[in-house]
Amino acid sequence: ELRIMLRFHNNPFIVRASSDHLHFATNTKSMSLCYIYMEYASLGNLNKMISDAGGRLSEDSVRRATRMILQGLKALHSEGFVHCDLKPSNVLVFPSNTRGEPWDLKLAGFGLSKEPTMDSSLLFPGTLEEYMSPEAIERDRFVGKDKLIGPARDIWSLGRIVLRMFGGIPVEVRGSNTWRLYEDISPEATDFVRRCLAWRPSNRATVDELLDHPFAAEKLPLLLSFLRVPSFVRRNVNEKLNVRQEELIPKPQGLLW
Repeated sequence: ELRIMLRFHNNPFIVRASSDHLHFATNTKSMSLCYIYMEYASLGNLNKMISDAGGRLSEDSVRRATRMILQGLKALHSEGFVHCDLKPSNVLVFPSNTRGEPWDLKLAGFGLSKEPTMDSSLLFPGTLEEYMSPEAIERDRFVGKDKLIGPARDIWSLGRIVLRMFGGIPVEVRGSNTWRLYEDISPEATDFVRRCLAWRPSNRATVDELLDHPFAAEKLPLLLSFLRVPSFVRRNVNEKLNVRQEELIPKPQGLLW
């Protein structure tokens, strides 16, 4: 865990270690304890943020949070790392460095992460089944590369986290975990989740593909209302932009969560 934190010390989407070595101590029961000193997440974790919001975040907040998580995963995956234990409690919340924004997110909890030098066929099960990918839970049902530990495992977990941010609740159906949403979400968000939760790892979207997806892609503000142009021109331009945005939304792939 410390190695990964030090490796990505300057990445704004990964929690930063404040010491370059482990610290050991003995408690009152003579038990040896090991500590990692890291920056303090004064706003808690994503679980707390969702709870404080009444169990569901707004779509704009989900969109922003998703993009930050993707940026952290992009750093890991591009260097050959896989988180393997992505869940809301391992996403820490900090006061934002961006003017006008309330919070920033950083990835943490790398104790089960796969490093580039590790065998991809080893078993890294994760710690919370609701966010674990099918190949992590039922490995014997997969063959070939789909059995190996790869970035697709984190993508599945991200899809489940997005459902959680939208107020989704894990339920058991025929002995397996699925998620239920009690309110509708946008077509963009629906398609994004489906691309994360493809059953076969090889069918899931990559981090780069998801960063370009209409749901997560950064949207530049349109300032047409401030331009000195006739109102009918603004309406015409805005109508064309709306049509273009609808065309960019990928069609659902028929994948279930």
